[in-house]
Amino acid sequence: MDTGVLKAFRRVGIIEGISYLSLLGIAMPLKYLYDMPEAVKVVGMTHGVLFIGYVVLLYLAMKKYGWNMRYAAILFISSLIPFGTFFTDKKLKVFEEMLEKRG
Repeated sequence: MDTGVLKAFRRVGIIEGISYLSLLGIAMPLKYLYDMPEAVKVVGMTHGVLFIGYVVLLYLAMKKYGWNMRYAAILFISSLIPFGTFFTDKKLKVFEEMLEKRG
């Protein structure tokens, strides 16, 4: 089975997770501790675009691979938790490897 959507979903998930951590761990402290709101504007916008991409790819993967709403909800909620996308990526990698073995 074609794993292109899944590969893209995993990549965007990792990048989105990094942007979320950057927003929380770098940009927000710069804004509130050093009065530099520009950092939140840049990192926040980047994270927002990546998050939208994550949700779109989640929908596409859900349709392509027959994921139920419960599983999709778990993946969505994990994107709202710091480090969440990194934990779900491990499960997605196993699923991707299984699909590649099937051919």
